[in-house]
Amino acid sequence: MDEQRDIGPKIEKSFELIGKRWTGLIIYVLMSGPKRFSEIHSMIPDLSKRMLTERMKELEDNDMVVRHVSAERPVRIEYLLTKKGTELGKILGPISQWAESWIKE
Repeated sequence: MDEQRDIGPKIEKSFELIGKRWTGLIIYVLMSGPKRFSEIHSMIPDLSKRMLTERMKELEDNDMVVRHVSAERPVRIEYLLTKKGTELGKILGPISQWAESWIKE
């Protein structure tokens, strides 16, 4: 990139959101389809329930995730990505491929 660009507020806000710990991983997990809270938590075991609750609320507030409550008994609550969240999730696939190649365990 030869030209210097001014980083606008939209770019700054997007990096702030996805740069928060666990956010990208939660979106990555939801790319495979709707999940219950407990399923997300079991797929990311180092993530505390408190922090998962906080991140899910942030993702909902930013229209990236929808909390769907079923009318059946017992009540079933699932989280799924919105179109906005899915579009972001699409760029996380190449990041995971990069990680497989370059990150050491």
